[in-house]
Amino acid sequence: MENYLDTMNKIKVIKTEKDYRDALALLETLMIHDPDPETEEGEQLNLLSALIEDYEQREFPQSLPDPIEAIKFRMEQSNLKPSDLIPYLGSRSRVSEILSGKRQLTLDMVRALESGLGIPAKVLIQKINQPNSQYENWDPALVKEMKLRGYFPDTLQKKYSGAELIEKFFSTIGIQPQVVGMLRKTSYRSSPLTDRRALIAWSARVVQKAKKVKISTQYKSGTMTINLMRGLAKLSVKDNGPVLAQEFLKKHGIILVIEPHFAKTYLDGAVILVNKDNPIVGLTIRYDRLDNFWFTLMHELAHIALHFDEGIDLFFDEIEGIKSTTLNEKERDADQLAQETLLPKAKWEISPARHIPSAMAAKSLANELGVHPAIIAGQIRHKGNKYVYLNKIVNDTKVRNLFSNEKWKK
Repeated sequence: MENYLDTMNKIKVIKTEKDYRDALALLETLMIHDPDPETEEGEQLNLLSALIEDYEQREFPQSLPDPIEAIKFRMEQSNLKPSDLIPYLGSRSRVSEILSGKRQLTLDMVRALESGLGIPAKVLIQKINQPNSQYENWDPALVKEMKLRGYFPDTLQKKYSGAELIEKFFSTIGIQPQVVGMLRKTSYRSSPLTDRRALIAWSARVVQKAKKVKISTQYKSGTMTINLMRGLAKLSVKDNGPVLAQEFLKKHGIILVIEPHFAKTYLDGAVILVNKDNPIVGLTIRYDRLDNFWFTLMHELAHIALHFDEGIDLFFDEIEGIKSTTLNEKERDADQLAQETLLPKAKWEISPARHIPSAMAAKSLANELGVHPAIIAGQIRHKGNKYVYLNKIVNDTKVRNLFSNEKWKK
């Protein structure tokens, strides 16, 4: 991590969009190391977060979330069924009318929901949007980023409002109900600062790209095994290994899509299982490092290997920046399988690299396993929590240049 003075010199009042982008990048760096709030680094993280929030409030004034979205989000958080809302809303039919947007909340309902579920009254007292206006409250900064990425045809951007553009974007994909609905059956491994609507937009784009991939093979449950994953990992020694991984997975019925992450998200990858015939793996390459690419890919494939038949439609994963102690069982299992795939525990226990985190030891172990040294270097750093070692091996090999068609942030 940069020392305290270096970080101090980079923190400043945010006046321009470039300052904003730089601040977000620095925020990610600080979050990865998760400093103690009582330390100087922790204070700098709080200061930087406040500066970013101040700029966003000035440049991207946000409307409050739609009342129904707020209720559904709280239902998801608390694992509530519609019937659980009867004490607050009055009856099963009344719950249905409220959740479908056909009826406005009464003052008594607002008070009950605020008291019982902790949803602020200022959110609930707004007029409930009708279905055709559900995108009115999307963050203008998110809509702007979608425009810059080409989510909306240029011919439409001057003709329609942001809400209309978003609605057309989802409707042309033809999966609007699934994209929104699958968030009800989702595993989140992500920062609490993450913009959930940005995740929805990103997921829709990944599905849109996947629909354009010509694939004739259907995925069969049980195909993804540790041996298959290890065979795939051996492609990492090739200069174009990540591209070859797309073709490898395609032959087994899995579509690998690259789509950069949005601002205000910290996503590394996701698995989308809405179409079980062809699971989709989406990667953001948030960190332009080979070790991050391969570990994230193996983590997502581990979800397919372990959780394909468990009824979860989508896994969102922030691989770097989340403490292992905060993970649920499924995420820990996926981490363990990914680690065992890339660096088997039996090999690690007897390797000199365990005690001497040198470039020579990393390369020797990588040669023995048939994978790229950057993968082993990344695992050595992670296992020993020693991120100051092997920087050259980890940082010298880039991935984004292999996917030059994507609009990478500079």
